[in-house]
Amino acid sequence: MRSLGTRRVALAAGVATVAVMALTGCSAGQVAETAILKTPISGLNTQSPDGRLEIRNLQVVYNSPEGYAAGESAQLELSLYNTTTSSIQVSISSTPPQDSTNNVVSAQQIGLTGGAAAASPAPNPEPSGSRASQDEQPGGVPSADASAPSPASGTVPSAPSEPAQPQVEPAQITIPALSSATFLPEDEQKVLALGLSGKLSPGTSLAVTFEVSGNSQPLQVEAPFQVPLSPASRGPAVDEHENTEE
Repeated sequence: MRSLGTRRVALAAGVATVAVMALTGCSAGQVAETAILKTPISGLNTQSPDGRLEIRNLQVVYNSPEGYAAGESAQLELSLYNTTTSSIQVSISSTPPQDSTNNVVSAQQIGLTGGAAAASPAPNPEPSGSRASQDEQPGGVPSADASAPSPASGTVPSAPSEPAQPQVEPAQITIPALSSATFLPEDEQKVLALGLSGKLSPGTSLAVTFEVSGNSQPLQVEAPFQVPLSPASRGPAVDEHENTEE
């Protein structure tokens, strides 16, 4: 026969076991809050003062840990959304920040590049037989053209012309009603910040100004430098015992 104290200890242990099982059952099937958190976006999300233009994921495209040097051109990534039922035109520029700071740089121009260049028209070919009466001698033998260079004259043919450089146009983007315009790093048409006023690297940002047609109030923002998906390489590993003397 158990004593009263023994039965009380067993009863207390049973109650504790039931409480643990109840708490375990309550948490079954639930997902921790940290498991549903989304990966943060390094780009800037904002909108125009009147709400007609929404700007998403605005950032400077990452190129290297050193970033872009002063005077170089940096690529921008962004998406523009027209929330109205009429077409709008968006102009993008860069204005030096009012407060002097080393963390924000500006550009001389924000431009678009990557569009197909207009091909120059080819010269019209001459009709067949149009020079026969002038250039052919009796008997059907063509005479030598006096205007053509002689091989013995030593004339060197001109070198082929270099391919034309891509043209940069002002960043003026027309967006139809309830439509969008997206510029990604791999797209053919790109948005470039030309002539940086200073070094643009991780930890700094670029001053960008948006102007929407029909709205006299510009929107001035700072485009952050893109955060890379993977950390930069630290270089080859160095063996601690490599330089030790035997």
